[in-house]
Amino acid sequence: MIHQNIKVAVDAVVFGYKEKSLHILLIKRNVEPFKNSWALPGGLVLDTESLEEAVIRELKEETNVTVDYLEQLYTFGKPTRDPRNRVVSVTYFALVKPEHHIIIADTDADEVDWFDINDLPDLAFDHSKILDVARTRLRNKLTYEPVGFDLLADKFLFSDLENLYKTILEKDIDRRNFRKKILSFNILEELDEKVSEGRGRPANLFRFNKEQYFKHKKEGFLFDIK
Repeated sequence: MIHQNIKVAVDAVVFGYKEKSLHILLIKRNVEPFKNSWALPGGLVLDTESLEEAVIRELKEETNVTVDYLEQLYTFGKPTRDPRNRVVSVTYFALVKPEHHIIIADTDADEVDWFDINDLPDLAFDHSKILDVARTRLRNKLTYEPVGFDLLADKFLFSDLENLYKTILEKDIDRRNFRKKILSFNILEELDEKVSEGRGRPANLFRFNKEQYFKHKKEGFLFDIK
């Protein structure tokens, strides 16, 4: 007869775009193990809730963030990943606009903060590995779906969109070809609002037209950025 003593947890990689850089939402743990270490928000799934309900609850409890976009990422189940028990973690990644959220630490978190993805502290458990998988997923997803919907401000400069792609893809892009291709999809609206950008001439703001995008998608539209 097989005996199991396995607990199920959820962890969330929450991406946000601020200060022209990709950021990750982290909590500082106030309990052992890894007390005072930074970690991804998450915790054990209650007997009465689904996985999605658990990750939404944990995010709200530990960070005060309600997610705009949530997708299941991967399941991590190495027997030694948690020194207390055998814990299998079903992980998710979320995309949010940081300016839409007031972050507040609670329950198992002493602090909560946004960290530049290129300047992260050491993370508890196997959370660095989870983050690596999430970054790869986001990088791949960016080439076939306009995730900027969920990361950029409601109104943005085209240069912000360019920089978002450069940041996530971690490489330079051909600005002229990128602009031409993005505009060819007809999912951006150029507004009669201008913002000064450095010493150059004021530039027009843009916004995404989600209704147009989903209409195109329903008709078999292919969003493809390489």
